[in-house]
Amino acid sequence: MDVIRELEKEYMKKETGDFKVGDTVSVAVKIKEGDKTRLQAFEGIVIARKGSSIKETFTVRHISFGEGVERVFLIHSPQIDSIKVVKKGKVKRARLYYLRKRVGKHTSVEEEREAIKGQTDAVLGEKGVS
Repeated sequence: MDVIRELEKEYMKKETGDFKVGDTVSVAVKIKEGDKTRLQAFEGIVIARKGSSIKETFTVRHISFGEGVERVFLIHSPQIDSIKVVKKGKVKRARLYYLRKRVGKHTSVEEEREAIKGQTDAVLGEKGVS
């Protein structure tokens, strides 16, 4: 088993992006047309992450012209140029398959808000809570 892991490490990417289920991501995919290569962005909500090591995948879903479109990507695929987090989501599930049944505004996920240090000091006072 250790030999397989060592072989897989050669093909794994160093930076895979820090994203979780519920985040809205933009995935830049390399598309080869003839002798030219271009990047195509696919943006949507991450509804699932599966697997581990080099076989780890994630599923991205977005609505295009009223139809739900899902795409499964290998995280360590050479076809993926970059994964950028557009918005952090706040969810309580590991798989968001229930979004498939939702329509319109109900397909969105609540946004996770991060506290800014200056705002927390203002609320707690200069010295904070003792």
